[in-house]
Amino acid sequence: MLETILKCFEQPDEIRSFEKGKFEIVHIGGMTIGRATYQPGWKWSVHVGPTVGASRCNVEHVGLVLSGCATAAIEGGAIHELRPGMLFYIPPGPPGHDSWVVGAEPYVSLHFLGAGHYAKK
Repeated sequence: MLETILKCFEQPDEIRSFEKGKFEIVHIGGMTIGRATYQPGWKWSVHVGPTVGASRCNVEHVGLVLSGCATAAIEGGAIHELRPGMLFYIPPGPPGHDSWVVGAEPYVSLHFLGAGHYAKK
C-alpha cells in the first residue's frame, strides 16, 4: 500500500549553506527538490564557486522563481533576468554559467532538476 508523504522546506533533509545564501533540499517521491535563497550581493562565482572548486556552475537547472530577481549569465553567451513567476531551464556546462542577485530584495527559487548536484563538491 502506498503512503502519502508530506514535507516542507522549513524542515529540509539537507541544507547547503554559503555566504549570502543557502540551498535547502527535500527528497520526496523519488525526486530531489531544492529551494535557493540568496541575499542581495550574492554571486555564484564568488559565494559558491570557491567552495566547489569551479569558476562557473555546470549544473543543469529547471526551476521556478518565487521572489526577487537574479540573472543567469551563460559563459560567452546571453544574460537572462529571472523574475517571479518565471520557469527557467539552464543547460549543463561546459561552458557553464554564473548567476547573481539583482536589486535589494532576496531571491528565492525552487529547483526541480539539478538540485542533488547543486553547490556540492
